[in-house]
Amino acid sequence: MAAPREPEVIRDKAAMRAWSRRRRAEGKTVAVVPTMGYLHQGHLSLISAAAAASADPVAIVVTIYVNPSQFAPSEDLATYPSDFAGDLRKLASTGVVDAVFNPPDLYVRGAGRRAAATGGAISCLEEEEAAGDGHETWVRVERLEKGMCGASRPVFFRGVATIVSKLFNIIEPDVAVFGKKDYQQWRVICRMVRDLDFAIEIIGSEIVREADGLAMSSRNVHLSREEREKALSISRSLVDARTGALKGNTDCKQIKNKIVQTLTETGGQVDYVEIVEQESLVPVEQIDGPVVICVAAWFGKVRLIDNIEIDTRS
Repeated sequence: MAAPREPEVIRDKAAMRAWSRRRRAEGKTVAVVPTMGYLHQGHLSLISAAAAASADPVAIVVTIYVNPSQFAPSEDLATYPSDFAGDLRKLASTGVVDAVFNPPDLYVRGAGRRAAATGGAISCLEEEEAAGDGHETWVRVERLEKGMCGASRPVFFRGVATIVSKLFNIIEPDVAVFGKKDYQQWRVICRMVRDLDFAIEIIGSEIVREADGLAMSSRNVHLSREEREKALSISRSLVDARTGALKGNTDCKQIKNKIVQTLTETGGQVDYVEIVEQESLVPVEQIDGPVVICVAAWFGKVRLIDNIEIDTRS
């Protein structure tokens, strides 16, 4: 295990770009792990994946930036958990993180909102668009962003693809690591990188779970003890579905209905349960190849997502 060391904190875009170019001139591979902070063991596993991404020396950048453009006005931008000092301690403890990119804002604000932006985050940046001279350029992955999370969060993937593009342009990484808990997001980023010719290797890192099976998430902190116990029905229903599929129960309608029933009876409010092909995210009716079951459900005021990959051929 590497000895703890403090990463350099960079807040300026030009300074970040210059830092990356110096590391590459030294012969290092630049790897980025984009996060919104409030780090947990799942994030640290992404850092481990970044450290192992190349046989060459790796310079690791972790971004901590709560991206306002992926939140609808009714969502939890204002209450998204934050602990920057704690995050820095966790990153230092890994001994492998070289820099933290923590910009104050990555969007050009409209004239009417510049003052307000300093006093609170603005979801979606819709008000900036209305101002006429604020941020108005968006990246969309038109088919993959539809369905699942895109159906109930219509601005989410527009915001994700745009901010990731901006981070890639600023940091100019060779490698970027994303968690597969946000499965649709990972696939959207992979497709964007392919279609826009970013010379970046995208690594999808496996889900990290609590000892009882709950997928790690920064939002778990908002669950009450009772809600957290009920939320375990998500991972348990996914494991049951995979076990059943490997034993021959491959009818997707039956599988989805069973998961919905389990979550509803446990007290969850189901957003969606979908079974899709792993790369294209096209829904399937029968499991006869590599698929992923994706779930989103509310427990109390917390929306949780989880998934499980299945391949009946292996």
